[in-house]
Amino acid sequence: MKLLIINGSPRKAGRTTLAVKNMSEKYEMEIIDLSALILPLFNGDASQEQDPSVLHLQNAVKTSDGILLTSPEYHGAMSGALKNALDFLGSEYFANKPVSLIAVAGGGKGGINALNNMRTTGRSLYANVLPKQIVLDPKDFDYKNQIILEEALCNIEKLIDELKMYTEFYLLQREREGVR
Repeated sequence: MKLLIINGSPRKAGRTTLAVKNMSEKYEMEIIDLSALILPLFNGDASQEQDPSVLHLQNAVKTSDGILLTSPEYHGAMSGALKNALDFLGSEYFANKPVSLIAVAGGGKGGINALNNMRTTGRSLYANVLPKQIVLDPKDFDYKNQIILEEALCNIEKLIDELKMYTEFYLLQREREGVR
């Protein structure tokens, strides 16, 4: 089972990047890090399909069995970096593939709009966007030690367990259909 995290933050040192690094280490998941992977601004030109960064993104998503999308909430939506990356991926990369969602908010009331934004985009790509979702707030982090605190880790564990369960079903169905 190959699980992929897409870090939708353009910031190298933000909370979303910190969370992704922690989750990747704990759950041994591959990362597409949009703070490091420089994608062109999607414009629909066929020439963009040959860009090495676009090809890397497409290959990582195509060969994954389940995906965790993460994004900070910027002005009531997912990050522009994540939306731009998703624009390079059609339904052939996501059809029926399990996708979980985590938003990282600045605190208070943030996060839910980014989750809804990711969910809507995921559905338009025919992904199987899973029910459990998480908002991580500033209080969920220990900045000195660069870790996620225990209560948030428990919620993340449940989200990852759900992603793994649905991914197992996805892989069984693909096996029945003779796809791989």
